[in-house]
Amino acid sequence: MSKQELVVLGWADTDACCPGLLTAPLEEDQAVELAKVFKALGDPVRLRLLSMIASREGGEICVCDLTPAFDLSQPTISHHLKLLRQAGLIDCQRRGTWVYYWLLPETTDKLAGILTRPGQPVPVETRS
Repeated sequence: MSKQELVVLGWADTDACCPGLLTAPLEEDQAVELAKVFKALGDPVRLRLLSMIASREGGEICVCDLTPAFDLSQPTISHHLKLLRQAGLIDCQRRGTWVYYWLLPETTDKLAGILTRPGQPVPVETRS
């Protein structure tokens, strides 16, 4: 496993600098930054953690509520959360003993904008 640090994305507005994948080829620096986010999302545990954080009513969740959902140690969960933070997908704040996490929707909105076909609305999943 790589010990390379993921840096928080420094994208400007998506409309200004990041065309969709189907409208123009990505510049090399855009591809590098985008790959870091996809790498963070490329693990099933991190994808589930992000989903749990994003779907939490109230917008934030305590790490104490995340850890029991997995058959992994607390340090492993913390490592996965750190990678999501470094990719700019979530942020956190320590409150006493516990750390609370929340989604950074700007990053997921940028991903949606990049992956959406030109002229197409961003699909919204509906549950029946």
